[in-house]
Amino acid sequence: MSTPPAPVAAPAPIARPAAEPGNPYRRLLATPGARAFTAGNLIARLPMGMFSVSAVIMIAGAHGSYALAGAVTATGLAATAVVAPWTARLVDRYGQARIAVPATAVAALGSLALVLCVHYDAPVWTLFASYAATATTPNTGGMSRARWAHLHKGDPAALHTANSFEQAVDELCFMLGPVLAASLCGALFPEAGTLTGAVLLMTGVVVFAAQRATEPPVAPRDTRAGSPLRARGMPALLTVFLATGAVFGAMEVVSIAHAGGAILALQAGGSCVAGLLYGSLRPAASVERRLVLCLTGMTALMSLPLIAASTTGSLPVLAGCLLLAGAATAPTMVTGMTLIQRLTPQAQLNEGMTLAVTALLGGIAAGSATGGWLVEHAGTATGYAAPLCAAALALVIAAVPFAAPRRPAPGATDGA
Repeated sequence: MSTPPAPVAAPAPIARPAAEPGNPYRRLLATPGARAFTAGNLIARLPMGMFSVSAVIMIAGAHGSYALAGAVTATGLAATAVVAPWTARLVDRYGQARIAVPATAVAALGSLALVLCVHYDAPVWTLFASYAATATTPNTGGMSRARWAHLHKGDPAALHTANSFEQAVDELCFMLGPVLAASLCGALFPEAGTLTGAVLLMTGVVVFAAQRATEPPVAPRDTRAGSPLRARGMPALLTVFLATGAVFGAMEVVSIAHAGGAILALQAGGSCVAGLLYGSLRPAASVERRLVLCLTGMTALMSLPLIAASTTGSLPVLAGCLLLAGAATAPTMVTGMTLIQRLTPQAQLNEGMTLAVTALLGGIAAGSATGGWLVEHAGTATGYAAPLCAAALALVIAAVPFAAPRRPAPGATDGA
């Protein structure tokens, strides 16, 4: 793979459904080939919410240590932060099908190795090595967004709906995945969640990659172009994703400590519904200003759980506040990803979106640590100050460079 293939001529454009009044999601999925690659992608993305929960249950059950289980999953997260951008760069350079399938096979083998190491009581270091191998999992959500960007290039309204749909899918998978994982591990055996996740991931990626008609062609790569990190505005935007990830990580830890994990489904549910509603609206012209507005709304709504936990002590009230707080999540993520697409050259689109996900994961790790520290030293009610402060930080970071419109990078996707 040392020499990239010669640029391939783009296939004949796929006919888009006529723009007519009605449900924008129905029109989106009426795009030829869209339902097929979406089905494969859904299967592949469901395990993303399963693996960490399954690993914690499996390792803690076998070794009696949640600290070890947490350390193993944290190592996998760190490995993903390093490996994922390189995997995405290979996808951009050689094509989705050519890279995604073998990369997923390596990740699936890592999951199977983890199961065997736990089951046969292998040395502890093998758990870390096995879980680190799963870092080659490709960013299936990013690849799906890249397909939409290819199919609807030059149609900001369709791309806005597509990005909203993909964010709603993310929320759905992270809402259902942990429940499925815990159910499988509890009802069958501790390794069932990891095994099922590996099978679903491999199956979904194979189905997704088989849809070659909708795969974006390999774009000619400018050898002088560096990392998408060098694109104007990208460092600031990735910092926004980092702070936004801290919102999610802190909210998860604090909510689990305060009321148990089940209540988190309300936040994900609110985000899923808000994402679908957001995608049905006509987007404002300036993506940058829209991001600032979304972050303003997120900061305001993140104050509600803090107020509820500090003043009422009522779980139903807190649940309603989490539902409302989640409503700001999807619009913020949709707008941020749209801006990533605008700032990233077409030939590096998967890498750019994966960098955003990597920043998000880093923020989740930092937010989890901060939220846990606050819970331990100041109580669970005060812990809700962590996601509020992280949202305010994201707003401040975004307000300066993104308050005024800027032009996309040369060759970047024309997002919504």
